[in-house]
Amino acid sequence: MTTAANPSGPHRVWRLGADIDTDQLAPGTYMKLSLAEIATHTLEGVRPEFAAAVRPGDVIVAGANFGIGSSREQAAGALVQLGLRAVIAPSYSGLYFRNAFNLGLLLLTCPEAEKIQEGESITLDLPGQAVVRASGERLAVDPIPGFLLDMVEAGGLLPQLKRRMQRQKATA
Repeated sequence: MTTAANPSGPHRVWRLGADIDTDQLAPGTYMKLSLAEIATHTLEGVRPEFAAAVRPGDVIVAGANFGIGSSREQAAGALVQLGLRAVIAPSYSGLYFRNAFNLGLLLLTCPEAEKIQEGESITLDLPGQAVVRASGERLAVDPIPGFLLDMVEAGGLLPQLKRRMQRQKATA
């Protein structure tokens, strides 16, 4: 996953509403294209400027039910392709949640996500389980199991498994 030099931040916020579905993230019309091409159409129906203007390390802050809809993993993959550092929302679709971590995308569940504004600069304090606003206000995030953080750090499940296999070969 491409991220800013400092994974904790600061990160620029893109604000979205509730119920962002997988067809908005990876429109079905483009599913025959490569992931890189699908990513150029991410959120085009909601934020037409998003795919062209997003920068590595940026974050999405959304309303409840982020990633509802189909189980297409391209919906998370497109955000990884664009270099998003994280998505912050009060809740996620279960399938999207798992797909995102499998592909190396960090999802932070934050009940107070609505406080974070468009264009705001935030930092992520993962050991402290918080999003830190520029004002210094700390917004709590639900704890993330270590194995999921390891997966994000590795760039997803497959790179994580490859690392494990390489370590096993090296010690054998």
